[in-house]
Amino acid sequence: MFLLGVSAIFGYAGAQDVSKANVVTDSKIRNIDGVAAVVNTGYVTRKEIDDRIAALKKQGATLPDDGSLRKMILERLIIEKIQLQNAEQEGIVVTNKELDKIIADIADKNKISVAEFKAKVIASGSTFEKYRQLLRDDVILSRYREREVEGKIKISDAEIDNFISERTRAMNGGGVQRSAPAAKGEPEEIDVAQIFIPIDSSAGVGSQAEAKKKADQLLRDAKGDVDFLQLGAMAAKENPKIKFQDLGYRTPDRLPQLFYEAIRNTGGGQVANIVVKSPAGYHVLKVLDRRAVVTGTNPQPQATPQETSSAAPQNILITQTMARHILLRNRAGLNDQDAERRLAGYRDQVRAKTADFGELAKKFSEDGSASNGGNLGWMGPGDLVPEFEQAMNRLQIGEVSNPVKTEFGWHLIQVLERREAQLTVEKQRQFARAAIRERKFEQAYQDWLRELRDTATVKILNVDDAAASAPR
Repeated sequence: MFLLGVSAIFGYAGAQDVSKANVVTDSKIRNIDGVAAVVNTGYVTRKEIDDRIAALKKQGATLPDDGSLRKMILERLIIEKIQLQNAEQEGIVVTNKELDKIIADIADKNKISVAEFKAKVIASGSTFEKYRQLLRDDVILSRYREREVEGKIKISDAEIDNFISERTRAMNGGGVQRSAPAAKGEPEEIDVAQIFIPIDSSAGVGSQAEAKKKADQLLRDAKGDVDFLQLGAMAAKENPKIKFQDLGYRTPDRLPQLFYEAIRNTGGGQVANIVVKSPAGYHVLKVLDRRAVVTGTNPQPQATPQETSSAAPQNILITQTMARHILLRNRAGLNDQDAERRLAGYRDQVRAKTADFGELAKKFSEDGSASNGGNLGWMGPGDLVPEFEQAMNRLQIGEVSNPVKTEFGWHLIQVLERREAQLTVEKQRQFARAAIRERKFEQAYQDWLRELRDTATVKILNVDDAAASAPR
């Protein structure tokens, strides 16, 4: 838990304020702590690159040995530097009072005092002042991205209607509507879906092999007589870490290069021949459609009245979970340690079959479900707070969780049953809106980063040498 809070120490290299510095020659710049690149009025040092690499090694990440790592990290630092500079110009700031509150919240989530947290930061090899600056930068970056990208995404009712129609056709076996293909040599857009099996950068060889084995099995299944959408949904149901995603129509330059190389010669409705390996994990890809680029406006294909009428709410299914819980509310006289210890005791009794979960909930749960043995009824995606839902989704039927903390207090959770259920009209549209927003955000975010990089003044000086090496 603590590492989640302290990771910000290594997550972002601190922006250095050089706005008041005079313009100097390249030879002088090279001597400022080993500058790797000049970015507008600031710079990225070779030591910042070294720090990122050291942090990755400390986390046990598998790093490439072909010399590309330093260049990749430099590009990431350049983008972060540009964002921080632009955010400053836009007046986005984090006051000391706000920063103190954020640090206090981090310490509280780690169940330690601020003084103890500060001591742990220093023990990790950093100064607390540096940690504060890195954390401040992190928050500024998040706020800037949210304002510049997420806040500008617009979703129309027509897009929602089309999304529902397409998913209904796919789930009924009709597949996604095919478009007119691009003529040879003409620009095109490709609609790609993926099933993503993540791997932890610090995972051992065995875990990575298991992920690869799962990806290979999904690829074999995808090539068989099975609906890709349903295959992805089932894989995600079995393992919540696995994600299914439709990337939407993108021109080749907007697709990850690894993806495009894998599906370059793959036709619409076909699965890529190989599993794609990226630093994040394994990707099973299917080309849903290829079409000619529409010049001018780029409207979504409109559903016909017949297709729209077939998009009845019952045609989109979601996984619902019936669970029960024991809640100990946040209150004076009950600290986190005591609440967690009490719930762990109840958990051990249930696992040892010396007590019934429902009876314990009736006696000790502190919410309205207590009289019903803690039963919450059938719950779908988004019905519960994220911390509770994530913990619940990881449980098998009959399994009891470890104590889970949310804004309401501490919970012990047991899953009773799962089922596929039909979305109501309102829930169906909420689901569609969220899926479209996720798709649009990824594309808009990548476009935004590309624009930031293209409009900045960047001069790369020396990325290959470590900070301790002599400049070239």
